[in-house]
Amino acid sequence: MENLIKKLDLSDYITSFLKLFAREKSIILEGDINIHYKIISELSKYNINQPLNVENLDSQLMHIQKQGVLRVYEIYEFIKIINYFLYLKKFNFEGKLLEMIDKIIIPADILKICEYFDDKANLKDGIDEDYDNIKQALYKNKEEIKQSLYKIINSSKIKPYLVDMQVHFINSEECLLVRGGFNHVLSGSVIDRSNAGFFYVIPHSVSDLKQKQSDLKNKQEEILFKLCKEISHIFEKNLLFLKFINKEFDKFDHYQARIFFSKIGDKNFILPSKNAENRLVDFCHPALSNPKPITIDFSKSVIMITGVNAGGKTMMLKSILSSIFLSKYLLPYNAHKSTVVSNFKSINAVLDDPQSVKNDISTFAGRMVEFSKLFEVKNAIVGVDEIELGTDSDEAASLFKVIIEDLIKNDIKIIITTHHKRLAALMASNPDVELIAALYDEENQRPTYDFLQGTIGKSYAFETALRYKIPLGVVKRAKEVYGEDKDRLNELIERSSDLEREYKQKIEKLDIEIANMQRISNNLKDQKEQLDEHIYSEKSKLHKEYKDARDEAKKAIKAKMVKESHQHLNISHKMAKEIQVEKVQEEIEFKVGDRVKYRNTKGVIVSIKGNKAFIENDMGIKVQVMIVDLSRSGNPPPKIPSKKAVVTIQKSETGSIKLDLHGQRADEAIENLDKFLSDALLAGFEEVLVYHGIGTGKLAFAVKEFLKKHPRVKSFEDAHPSSGGFGAKVIKL
Repeated sequence: MENLIKKLDLSDYITSFLKLFAREKSIILEGDINIHYKIISELSKYNINQPLNVENLDSQLMHIQKQGVLRVYEIYEFIKIINYFLYLKKFNFEGKLLEMIDKIIIPADILKICEYFDDKANLKDGIDEDYDNIKQALYKNKEEIKQSLYKIINSSKIKPYLVDMQVHFINSEECLLVRGGFNHVLSGSVIDRSNAGFFYVIPHSVSDLKQKQSDLKNKQEEILFKLCKEISHIFEKNLLFLKFINKEFDKFDHYQARIFFSKIGDKNFILPSKNAENRLVDFCHPALSNPKPITIDFSKSVIMITGVNAGGKTMMLKSILSSIFLSKYLLPYNAHKSTVVSNFKSINAVLDDPQSVKNDISTFAGRMVEFSKLFEVKNAIVGVDEIELGTDSDEAASLFKVIIEDLIKNDIKIIITTHHKRLAALMASNPDVELIAALYDEENQRPTYDFLQGTIGKSYAFETALRYKIPLGVVKRAKEVYGEDKDRLNELIERSSDLEREYKQKIEKLDIEIANMQRISNNLKDQKEQLDEHIYSEKSKLHKEYKDARDEAKKAIKAKMVKESHQHLNISHKMAKEIQVEKVQEEIEFKVGDRVKYRNTKGVIVSIKGNKAFIENDMGIKVQVMIVDLSRSGNPPPKIPSKKAVVTIQKSETGSIKLDLHGQRADEAIENLDKFLSDALLAGFEEVLVYHGIGTGKLAFAVKEFLKKHPRVKSFEDAHPSSGGFGAKVIKL
């Protein structure tokens, strides 16, 4: 990782981030990045102080596990962590953050230990009586030493030998600075000499007090050791909790460091997405002091950057890889919130010249070693600077074209910079390749550091040489050697690529227009079907009005003129059949398996016989219909939710519970009866009445046999005498 950070010029950026950690650790934040992102988003809403600097406690945890005794400062490191979580528990968090804080339950005996120490890791008063007494004795002893020294300084005998009137602190000892011969008036020990040759002396009267001070400190250390032993024993009992809270502290340290880092320079967190879209918006590379924001779409598998020398191609490559790297480890950076990057398992940067005398490897051979490793990885992003480096450009173009095409199959995204137009021209026709050109301002003769997608850029080598102080005469001769023909050839290559891309864009535009025309055609067909349905509906209304009128007529003439009434009814039937509404319909040939529409129901053709067809509708009901009444339906049957099955049957608007077959031949009557039953089933009727009369009995027999064979007829019987008796049938469906 360090090597990649260095290649991407992110070293200073990462170092500045690491300084925000409370203790030294890696930038890697382990766990689900989506959960981390949610917690960071929630945590950033609160104004929370950064945690105090804490030492790494792995060795201390191991020491506790082995029943060792921690020192006071080591115990206080644990207390700093616990106090920080006590501070966090004061906030009214919500969501994932609240869940995380609620998991941290601090044991009561640990909480008690937190009250032992003040902010400077000193034991508070009242915790241990003996410790308090010694502390008081040490303070009194210190005052006695101070008074003794001032008494000696103010003595008239010693004044001639004093260099100054100050008390000096040398080698952790209070002493006086005196001249030679001091031993005539002062009894003491020399502990050091000054640069001027004077003596630093501790008076013997002070030495006795110092010895007493030393004895008191030893007793104080004994009491502290005893207390540390007790605390270490409590820590041992709560070892699992200490390990847990130590790990949770690192997690919160990661969160807090990232939040504070994002506030420096108003950076944004860009969460890696799972889709293939990749787009940088106003990205600024952190290594640049005054960067020009980059906006680029790199969603395609191969991004080939060409164009002017020193025009920002390599920095563009590093910017793309840097954005992927920083998003992968959830580090904020300067880019617009609309930036979208994918999540890659690995990031590879082939930027340096691998040539090495020590390893006996050439530039091209080193590049081949790097590329050979890529065939073993998947879901990776690779950045290659100056891909043709180290070998013949024509051979390299052919080789790298094939290599790149194979790497695309391994789900590898490749970012390439190159000056050789042959490779760009070879790859331009590939739909997975995006060409990007670094632009040059010919008027001002300098790069613009802008980029244009979809074209091959010119290198402007001669212009760049002039800009970097190469003599004009040298550049002119170089242009003559280069020749106009080769310059024209490069222009033709660029123009050919531009025309090819323009051709593809036109094809895409035509495809869109064709799709629109197809959509319009389908809409017109739907409108035609709706018009047909409207016409059919109007016809059905006319049928119903006629039926109502006929029923009224039957009631009026029921008691008399029976024969004449039947004749009139037959005439009315004939007239009803002659009611025709012209239906706008094109000739369609149907076959078994086609999805069709019959009135308000849709289904699949099961069989075809003559001008009739059996269809099974989406509710599983099989009905026989006339082919002319069918129309195509490309829509699949509606999906039924698995949790609750709901079946909806559209009732037929023309359904009737009665059918009169008087005066009809057997075959004609059976055909009408079949259609009548189909309509009744669609209408949802459970019981219908059919009049066939008695006569010779042929029609009654034909009706009876048909009903026996009909799959949807549950039962049938002769009607009640008031409803026709033996001349009618009550049919249950």
